[in-house]
Amino acid sequence: MQQEKIEKLIKELLIEIGEDPNRDGLLETPKRVAKFWKEFIDYDAGKIGTTFEAVKADQMVIVKGIKVWSLCEHHLMPFSSEIAIGYITRDKVLGLSKFARIAHKHAHKLQLQEKLVSDIANEVRDLVNTYDVAVYGIGTHLCMVARGIKTDGQMITSVMRGVFREESETRNEFLSLVK
Repeated sequence: MQQEKIEKLIKELLIEIGEDPNRDGLLETPKRVAKFWKEFIDYDAGKIGTTFEAVKADQMVIVKGIKVWSLCEHHLMPFSSEIAIGYITRDKVLGLSKFARIAHKHAHKLQLQEKLVSDIANEVRDLVNTYDVAVYGIGTHLCMVARGIKTDGQMITSVMRGVFREESETRNEFLSLVK
């Protein structure tokens, strides 16, 4: 990413919306906005693939309350989501902090909440080698809250794979534990 080019574009945007980019409050704005984009796009979640041998197979593992911020690809406006991730153990378990690292890794791009939960599910599936994965996300989108209809509302998305899709008892247990 060319930070100077982003700064120039933000300065042009300020002019186009009738602002003076040379006034005191806006002097550093192009630089700050460019810095934000660099931090957002170049985010490094760190090591995500730490797994351990499972103590017992067929346990449900859930981590919930993971809060992430992302950007709506339709409006370039932020949305926050609270994510819950669950899977049924086989031969490997995922290190606890890796759930949050995976969620944050996938949040740092332009996207939809539906894609966010799906990408998280795919990564967990690949790391712990199980198709039995569920991801639940509840989000608040500023593209709805701050523009358009301008009203509060939350979007709920979920991905249910394997036994979470096929067995209502397992799906209901997961959903009751994450809500």
